[in-house]
Amino acid sequence: MSTTTQTPASELSYKDFESDQEVRWCPGCGDYGILKSVQIAFAELGLHKENVVMVSGIGCSSRLPYYMDTYGFHSIHGRAPAIAAGVKLANPDLDVWVITGDGDSLSIGGNHTIHMLRRNVGLKVLMFNNRIYGLTKGQYSPTSEAGKITKSTPWGSLDAPFNPLALALGAGATFVARGIDVIGPHLRRVIKEAHEHEGAAYIEILQNCNIFNDRAFAHVTDKKIRDDMLIDVRHGEPLLYGKENEKGLIWDHNELRAVKIGEEDKSLGRKVSSNDILVWKAEDPNPTLAFALTQLREGIDPSPIGVIRRTKVAKPYEQLVNEQIAMAREKRGERSLKELLYSGKTWEV
Repeated sequence: MSTTTQTPASELSYKDFESDQEVRWCPGCGDYGILKSVQIAFAELGLHKENVVMVSGIGCSSRLPYYMDTYGFHSIHGRAPAIAAGVKLANPDLDVWVITGDGDSLSIGGNHTIHMLRRNVGLKVLMFNNRIYGLTKGQYSPTSEAGKITKSTPWGSLDAPFNPLALALGAGATFVARGIDVIGPHLRRVIKEAHEHEGAAYIEILQNCNIFNDRAFAHVTDKKIRDDMLIDVRHGEPLLYGKENEKGLIWDHNELRAVKIGEEDKSLGRKVSSNDILVWKAEDPNPTLAFALTQLREGIDPSPIGVIRRTKVAKPYEQLVNEQIAMAREKRGERSLKELLYSGKTWEV
């Protein structure tokens, strides 16, 4: 697209990213907050609307492209990463975002998700996790906790839930982060960091479904306890939390452990000092500590939010593909489709 048709990005506000479609989620849904955070983040990034493509699958989250005044594609169940990868490979200069949910991306779309992350395709994934199938009215999802009573598990779910962050790390994701629907400024910061990352970026967003799974994350998001139950991890900063940053995480006997500064600690054999608190290294090529952070006990230890991993270990997949195509053209020259089809070994049936 010619740059002469673009609106100057510096002149855009979040309202310029609002489409003319009526937003149709249930009143009180966390998706409203996520949508607004995306629109504000895009405006603050100075993105050209004409260069942004939002690709979604199926589910409540996947309605988001309708509400963005950008290019968009509402695809089929679980296949958003595959379709988005095709867009990115065809035009690497586009900002391509995948909008998906825990059911869409971790059940029928599980393979597409892990291979997109493994290949390091330069897509930015916003995975809305509400631990339920909301669009189809309340069945358990791949992230629902064990024992979850739903319309499809009246006696409680027997499945062990996925840990999305650990799954992304295990697939080799080079950027892994978490945000929350109700903490807009923090979510916007994470979205902007994901955009600046070269390669695949995966953001889990804890999102409340107030109709079918209300208060699923209240044990970490309620304002009265939030300071003690969330830890905002930032590269180069100590892992501190609590209202006065009086608590933190240390690396002790090959695990992360929550401690309180100034208290006696049996394992250390002395009082905990601020020097004991681990300084976070999101850019560490070794994902061991990042994985350990995802294994903290939910509801007991603080739950991590922020950028957990951000490392450049390989070129984005679309860059490698286009370099390979350029190399092949240089060696073999431009050829017609017929010449390509009849080159090499052929056979007749």
